[in-house]
Formats: sequence, C-alpha cells, structure tokens
Amino acid sequence: MRAWQVDRRKRTRHLIELGGAVIKAGIVDLTGEDRATIFGSLLWMPDKLQSDRGEQARALWAARGKHAFKADPATSHGPAAFRR
Repeated sequence: MRAWQVDRRKRTRHLIELGGAVIKAGIVDLTGEDRATIFGSLLWMPDKLQSDRGEQARALWAARGKHAFKADPATSHGPAAFRR
C-alpha cells in the first residue's frame, strides 16, 4: 500500500472517530442534526479556550470526558480513540 493511501486511511479513521464523539455526546440528537448549530457550537470552543478562563474550561471538559468514557463500557478504546 502506498504512503498516501495509509495517510488517507488514518485521516479517515480520525474523522470517523471525531464524528462518533459528536454523536456519542448527544449533540446530533439535541440539535436535530442541524449542522449550522453543531458547527457554531464547535466554533465557540476555541473562543472559550482562548479566553482568560480557557484553562479552567479545558480542565472541566477533560474531566467530564474522562468520566463519561469510564461510565460507558461500550467505549472500547477509551479517551485515546479521540486523542490524535
């Protein structure tokens, strides 16, 4: 297999895992699959992280995410599956 094919498969897997995180968080259901709302909320995150309370927000979000992974036995890969 060529290097570009391997890279493309890695990128595809990464994007699928990130999409899975959006679904797993319930965002898709809560927004009625409104992509503008989902994208808007994702755009809000960098603003929050770059604010004077960004480190506090990151720590809170990380703690909630780790807790959710531990609480869901169906998550076979844990947080590492979404950290790339």
